[in-house]
Amino acid sequence: GTRLVLQGPDPFQRQVGRQGLDAYGRFHRAEFEAFFNRGLVLGLLQRGYGELSNRDPAILDYIQAGLRLIMSCPSVLELFELLQVEALRLVCERPAPPLCARLCQLLGDFPQCLPRGRKLSLAFCQQLVRSIAHFQSQGTREAELRLYVSQVTQVSALLRSVWKAEPDTLLPSLQELFAVISAADTSFEPSVALASLVQHIPLQMITVLIRSLTTDPNVKDASMTQALCRMIDWLSWPLAQHVETWVIALLKGLAAVQKFTILIDVTLLKIELVFNRLWFPLVRPGALAVLSHMLLSFQHSPEAFHLIVPHVVSLVHSFKRDGLPSSTAFLMQLTELIHCMMYHYSGFPELYEPILEAIKDMPKPTEEKIKLILSQSAWTSQSSSLPSCLSRLSGKSETGKTGLINLGNTCYMNSVIQALFMATDFRRHVLSLNLNGCNSLMRKLQHLFAFLAHTQREAYAPRIFFEASRPPWFTPRSQQDCSEYLRFLLDRLHEEERTLKALSSAKSSQSMMTDESQAQEAVHKTQVFTEAPCMGSEERTLIEKMFGGKLKTNICCLNCKSMSQKEEAFTDLSLAFCPPTFLENVDPKCMEHSEVKDDYMVQSNTLATSPAAETPVSNMEVNRGCDPIMNEGTIEDFSSEPSSENSTISELKVENSGDMSQSLVGKNTLSVTDLLNYFLAPEILSGDNKYYCEKCASLQNAEKTMQIIEEPEYLILTLLRFSYDPKCHIRRKILDNVSLPLVLELPVKRATSPLAVVSGGWSVGVEISDTGENLAKKLKPSGADEVTCPQLVPYVLSSVVVHSGVSSESGHYYSYARNVTGSGPSGLCHQSTALSLVSPQDKLFTEESPCAVVENELDTEMPREWFLFNDSRVTFTSFQSVQKITSRFPKDTAYVLFYKKQNSTCGFNTNPANGLWVNGDPPLQKDLMDAITKDNKLYLQEQELSARTQALQAASASCSFRPNGFDDNDPPGSCGPTGGGGGGGFSTVGRLVF
Repeated sequence: GTRLVLQGPDPFQRQVGRQGLDAYGRFHRAEFEAFFNRGLVLGLLQRGYGELSNRDPAILDYIQAGLRLIMSCPSVLELFELLQVEALRLVCERPAPPLCARLCQLLGDFPQCLPRGRKLSLAFCQQLVRSIAHFQSQGTREAELRLYVSQVTQVSALLRSVWKAEPDTLLPSLQELFAVISAADTSFEPSVALASLVQHIPLQMITVLIRSLTTDPNVKDASMTQALCRMIDWLSWPLAQHVETWVIALLKGLAAVQKFTILIDVTLLKIELVFNRLWFPLVRPGALAVLSHMLLSFQHSPEAFHLIVPHVVSLVHSFKRDGLPSSTAFLMQLTELIHCMMYHYSGFPELYEPILEAIKDMPKPTEEKIKLILSQSAWTSQSSSLPSCLSRLSGKSETGKTGLINLGNTCYMNSVIQALFMATDFRRHVLSLNLNGCNSLMRKLQHLFAFLAHTQREAYAPRIFFEASRPPWFTPRSQQDCSEYLRFLLDRLHEEERTLKALSSAKSSQSMMTDESQAQEAVHKTQVFTEAPCMGSEERTLIEKMFGGKLKTNICCLNCKSMSQKEEAFTDLSLAFCPPTFLENVDPKCMEHSEVKDDYMVQSNTLATSPAAETPVSNMEVNRGCDPIMNEGTIEDFSSEPSSENSTISELKVENSGDMSQSLVGKNTLSVTDLLNYFLAPEILSGDNKYYCEKCASLQNAEKTMQIIEEPEYLILTLLRFSYDPKCHIRRKILDNVSLPLVLELPVKRATSPLAVVSGGWSVGVEISDTGENLAKKLKPSGADEVTCPQLVPYVLSSVVVHSGVSSESGHYYSYARNVTGSGPSGLCHQSTALSLVSPQDKLFTEESPCAVVENELDTEMPREWFLFNDSRVTFTSFQSVQKITSRFPKDTAYVLFYKKQNSTCGFNTNPANGLWVNGDPPLQKDLMDAITKDNKLYLQEQELSARTQALQAASASCSFRPNGFDDNDPPGSCGPTGGGGGGGFSTVGRLVF
């Protein structure tokens, strides 16, 4: 019977042999027990049977059938002991999948044959893992592959039962598994069949195992890289569960301990393989999960994404052809992933255009969702398994914005740069310029903006830009005026562009602007804006387009009524503080009796002489601006000392009736609207400041009025807070609180006829330093007004630069800002169009101004749109915090304000039809992207080195990092002393600037 079973030439004879043995075992058990003994079984396992090899699965079939027949006999115990030893020996000999699967089936049916004792049991599990590592499929047909998979499943199922019965064997088995896949032996490649074990590892062990692996100093980088690559290969194994979970967990674990070198190497090696797995429905879910994590976390360079870009279109078309619900669901997930990557790495239209065409019918995620996905997926956002202080070393804040490192009292530059960067349209113009081969200041600004937008660093050190943009009279490492710096910077950029355009005028093909900007600019030129006189017929510079406006100053002789006019360009308006008398004399009673003339509120009452008029001439600098360097051709040419006894207020323009009405009721807090009204109010030139009239050929009393005739895209307002103290010879600070309207309406009187007088020269700023002596000299118009009515142009607040301190020689600057585009946040565009049609007198008598309504809506709809930039630190904040900063911290006062004009895109298409500007910003030049990629890699290496060094001292390290919090806890200006100090001597403390 045994010979027929093991050597029968055909199935019929083998079946006859099995039936004979079965009958013998049932009815002649004693004889069968004597025959089926230890010697027979040992001989079969070690020597085989005749020509039949001992490694033939038929041997194990025969032994299993014999065991069933003598289960009730005492001799079976001896066979169990024998098989415990032989099973371990057999596994150590690396049996082929068929034999190993047959052995595991036998051991599964007869668990008494499993090796006993912790040592033997452990050895058996470890050797079985190694045996699986040697498995290879012998066929390629589907039937053969299915058989192979079922054999592997049988083996892994036995291991699972052993791990359940003896939990102590699990961890050593996994250590053996890691040793196998991390081996650097190139002559042996472990089988992908090891993936079948992963589904049997309890998910509860993930955290412990990953932490143990990633922090074990004995695990070398090469071994970890090898192991991770092979685990990613396991995604090819069908029916395997949780492989993607473990792979992603290990990737996150390595990111948490900042082993970025491994992550970079593995991602670049395996990203294409993972993508190719998406073609196979059986392994698609796991492959897509791993692909998403690898791409979204690899944020320092487009290299990984661009490896798979050529294959995306064909896969998308394949999914569409399938038409299966599962394929459609996967296509939506893949589309979302692709949109996220193209958003993060805009600037490659030639690569992305075919993809955009292929996925144009699929839903596109919102920008907010994309930002959230990217911020949560970055390597630097993974929670560290080391002490919490180490995790503070890396990554941007939750805002996704980059801070600027203080290089030693450079907060004045940092705050201005962040405000300019957050001026969205200006930033996009700068990034779109083609400046290759140019070493200009604009090129350095473009470089800085590109890094602020794309670096992985939490804060960037702008050393090159600082050295290039620092005014020559600014002493390094000492506090400076941010307004003065801003003016110098804008002037430099303007003059530089004019010079470059003049040099390249002969080469019309070499335009600095992109084709799109040129097309928009051609349209822009046909509008009512006239060219700056100094530019002639040349194209306006970027600074003029963004920040340039025009003021017209009219001086009317009160004797002969002759008019002198002067027109000047400006990039910012300096607003002096108006005294209480300016508002006290404008009360609701007066308003009721006022008459409407030319759409202005004209006061008919006469004001008493202001006490401020008696101020000595030597105090003229009080309330004066902080910029000691006066520019030629500014409005300062017309400033004078009035001495009239009586005066009236005329042309009181109310841009924001909500703010004005509060002031009129007697509230002490000034608003920006009040300061702007004061700036534009007429002034009488009399007494020592009489005007020389050429027509009268003598000094005459005259009226000076100023009108904005061309509004800028970005209105920069500087509040003149620093006044000169002649006794102490220092510039003291006016700490008055000024309320900041979220919506401001600027009265603009557009010129309807050719200008009478045009003055040359570009003026960087307009300085109006009305002092206590000329406060009461704002007089009633003399009838020389032009007939044109002012149009109210709506602006929304974009940025606020705050000065913290009590004098210009000390203190700290920081800025609040938000993204405001041409259409405005929260859909303001439509509302402000309606607002601009409301006349001033209509608005004065409404209970609540439309602006106030819009402000409320704006403030409630976007709770996290405001950011606080405090050198290296960037946090979320709110408009309430901006408004209340001075009331909560008296030394912290708004200094420079940026307002963005509504209903305007500055001639810049921010949402191109081709969709290539996925994130709204233009594509970066290749050399810029390469520089950022290189620096991001360097940053990750620095972080990794730092983490490894500190990991060795983690046990004794103490965490002294201050957590990123909101600005409601401490004044934003209260930085630590690490930012740099001021001068020495007795005044060191008072002069300390951070």
